[in-house]
Amino acid sequence: MDPTFTVSSDRTGIEIADPIENARFELYTPAAVEPTPVATDEFYFPVDSAITVETSAVVVPKLANVLVRTQSGDLVADNADHANRSLESGAYNVELSTAPMKLYLSVESAIDVRHDDSTVTVAFDRPTEVAVGARSFHDRPAGTITTTPDPVGAMGAISLLGSALKTTSPERSFPTLRGHPPLIEVGEEFDAPEGIERPDTGVRIEVPADFEYVYPAASLSYYLGAEVVPGDDPRLVTESGFEYDLDGPLGYEKTVGRVLRQTFLLDCVTRTEGYYQVDLHEREQVEDAVDLDFADLYDRPLAERLEAHLSVPFEAVADHVPDWNLTTDVMATPDNAEVLPFVANDLALVRCPGEPTAASVSPTPDPIDEFFRSNSAESGGAASEAEVDGGTASDDFTRSTTDTAPALPSQREIFNPEPVETVEHAWVGDGFPVGANKATVESYRRRVERSAPEKTDIEIHVVCNDERMREEGVVEEFYGLRDLLQFDVSVHHGLTTDELRDLLAQPADFLHYIGHVDDRGMRCPDGHLDARTLSEVNVKAFVLNACRSYAQGEALVESGSYGGVVTLAEIANSVATEIGQTLARLLNCGFPLRVALSIVKDTIAPAYQYSTVGDGGLTLCQSESGCPVHLRITQGETRMFNAEIKTYPAANYGIGSIQTPNLVETDTRYIAAGTLDSFEVNSSELSDFLDLEVLPITKDGELFWSDRISIEELQP
Repeated sequence: MDPTFTVSSDRTGIEIADPIENARFELYTPAAVEPTPVATDEFYFPVDSAITVETSAVVVPKLANVLVRTQSGDLVADNADHANRSLESGAYNVELSTAPMKLYLSVESAIDVRHDDSTVTVAFDRPTEVAVGARSFHDRPAGTITTTPDPVGAMGAISLLGSALKTTSPERSFPTLRGHPPLIEVGEEFDAPEGIERPDTGVRIEVPADFEYVYPAASLSYYLGAEVVPGDDPRLVTESGFEYDLDGPLGYEKTVGRVLRQTFLLDCVTRTEGYYQVDLHEREQVEDAVDLDFADLYDRPLAERLEAHLSVPFEAVADHVPDWNLTTDVMATPDNAEVLPFVANDLALVRCPGEPTAASVSPTPDPIDEFFRSNSAESGGAASEAEVDGGTASDDFTRSTTDTAPALPSQREIFNPEPVETVEHAWVGDGFPVGANKATVESYRRRVERSAPEKTDIEIHVVCNDERMREEGVVEEFYGLRDLLQFDVSVHHGLTTDELRDLLAQPADFLHYIGHVDDRGMRCPDGHLDARTLSEVNVKAFVLNACRSYAQGEALVESGSYGGVVTLAEIANSVATEIGQTLARLLNCGFPLRVALSIVKDTIAPAYQYSTVGDGGLTLCQSESGCPVHLRITQGETRMFNAEIKTYPAANYGIGSIQTPNLVETDTRYIAAGTLDSFEVNSSELSDFLDLEVLPITKDGELFWSDRISIEELQP
């Protein structure tokens, strides 16, 4: 379903909604307007749907980046520095970023771009007809490739992932110009639908016919549009005879990852010679370190550009490569070929680990005057005689938790995977990985197969099945603290097994469960609901904030959920409450499940065994900044602040997006991945920035929120 346009209900203007992504945005006008549907062919970039309105101005309710082009695509204005600009009368296409979908204006008029503290106004010399176009970030695979259950068949399927690239120019480093790769399923014969064809890039990757070599090449093959073929030694080859050894001193997997990251960085730099001629921070850093003519490279074929990029030693650009978002461990089994389109779409670094080694997952330290969520008295929460006699409550209790935990067979053991250097870590295979996202092909498929919901608001259920945990129930306040989004938050106390079963069967966006979980399931006043007995679950995502909830969470994903947050060990109630509330706020700010959990672990409880199951890249809603933002504050000189801005790729703003920090006046853009930069600002500048949106702030290792802390409190 394409984005829709309606008259805004709050003030004069229009509301644009993307029903598939649960995203909405508003553009305001000085007077009421009547949207009229029009064709989409007058926009320079493609749009899914469009309308026209007659107005003298369009107000963007955010400090959006505005790029103004002529109808032929020449860039004539860029407001990254937030300076007001005036353009003489002409035919223009105006791109509005920071919205949860791509938005464009097409107008013939003189233009004034004006700014205030929190909005941008695009004004015209008179009331005029303005076309507004929208393109959803949602992108579906073009079809499904059937491959045989052997490495050569997997090579053929991976070779076609690049068919989704919308261009082979450097602009494919933008996530919206890559396209989602076609799906893969394992069958008896190889078959690719008509129209799924590899682009003619003149690049091939030669690797031994072994899954352990084939799978790690998936993301690189997709990004380069490269054919993967059998070869004795891993290497990258172009049709001109250029060769690059992929089995370097660091080993095959790390070398492939380096090639992907280096090529991607230099494409981001080279694309500044094309449609987006912006002042890119990474170009400023790299240009003097390499001997490359980026203007010349921009017009070269992909293979020639690749040769030039790889002529640069990785060490020369290593410090400027964006913080990579995701490493995915994929067990080298035939069926796991089906996960590769999703791994490639995320541009994940891929490893093929050996069999996991079991790990002992320790409970949280014994709390004082505290209780664990894996246990309470079955009726009314009263303590047993053993718990009040002799002072052994915590010992008896922890022991009973361990005794009731299921005996896990070897293929489902909890284990420690090899650490990663990326922000996020996913695991595709048997077992429960400590500190990583347990992902599945089925949960990834739901990401691309989802259809438009019947409701346009975001429906959230908070379930508290233990009265002593009511303190965490305040998460209701944290879901829905957003402008331009509609939330429907319901709080339920003491649901019975039938009531909880019915709730899970109803379509909803999120479930936040607060209570107890043991081997019998999720505890209810009349017994336990075992998610493993459910045939259908229609809640998209969840947090099961209870002890050892991983098996119940996995069952929810197997029955229909996309993904969620679970625990691998006992958790103390006070810590669980703090983590539950923090997760709620992070998800409400647009952070993906995996990222939200990584921030929790870095700032609250690194030893507590929370993890994600299913699609850990899932977001509850879009971020107000496009990419979710995390601010780190340290004290500068003479009462100044050092503010480090860290961004994270999300569903609508993948790696390769660009970001302008609204913290200082600058026309410099950054690749939105990891730490952008550190800025020295005064209290007024920092205060203005914190007023723009709700975001997490870390200071001295402690987590704060921009709407609940003052500048004075951030001072030493």
